[in-house]
Amino acid sequence: MNAPIGVFDSGYGGLTILKEIRSLLPQYDYIYLGDNARAPYGSRSSEVVYKFTKQAVDKLFGMGCPLVILACNTASARALRTIQQQDLPFSDDPTRRVLGVIRPTVESIDQLSHSRHVGVLATRGTVSAHSYKVEIAKLFPEVKVSEEACPMWVPLVENGESNSPGADYFIRKHLFQLINQDDDIDAIILGCTHYPLLMPKMKRLLTPSIRLIPQGEIVAKSLADYLIRHPEMEQRLSKMGHTHFLTTENPEKFSDLASIFLQGQTINAEHTTID
Repeated sequence: MNAPIGVFDSGYGGLTILKEIRSLLPQYDYIYLGDNARAPYGSRSSEVVYKFTKQAVDKLFGMGCPLVILACNTASARALRTIQQQDLPFSDDPTRRVLGVIRPTVESIDQLSHSRHVGVLATRGTVSAHSYKVEIAKLFPEVKVSEEACPMWVPLVENGESNSPGADYFIRKHLFQLINQDDDIDAIILGCTHYPLLMPKMKRLLTPSIRLIPQGEIVAKSLADYLIRHPEMEQRLSKMGHTHFLTTENPEKFSDLASIFLQGQTINAEHTTID
């Protein structure tokens, strides 16, 4: 029996990834699971992030999803490799797959940076794991990577302050702290799925020579390519164009805030538990 693609995030930011995936691949069915009750993950330990992410992946597997996308940089940084290498091969169905957002983003650097000096803006969890720096070094060892944690940016977005004057201080502070690390940066990875909502303010502060790199379109194209290269997985997916939204928090609250990330689209979420 064919089944949906699972998309997981600790909160709302993964909706920016889902939005681009559905735009490129509208024919498939999706289940979006947000662990909003335990968000944010960015300040939690690696052990806790892995535990929570594994629970979410198992929940989506239990709902039939043969393929799960971790639309969360912290989960991708701190849990994906363990799940892929230690859990999946010994599970009751080792043909299921879990993919993340960091590797596809890193693979795009070759086309997006000419100076070979790249910046990363992300949560404390992603920066402390140095996931982008490590992955970029594997593929492009000549690229210099500077990182900056932005702990206030997620709360700004989730409290509807993306366009407020109060957000300017925190955006300017972290952008300039990143640029001051390396004057030659010409591309900045938005290493948190909330950050695309802050792009208009960032663009006003940066010179046109510095390119901002949101992940949604990159991850969507990578998934499309993955399904072409893995027809055995593609054939397992249902294709009715439906999306089911689940949250571990209040579903009305989730539905209201989701419209911020989905550019006004109205959704109806349902409550679930994953622990």
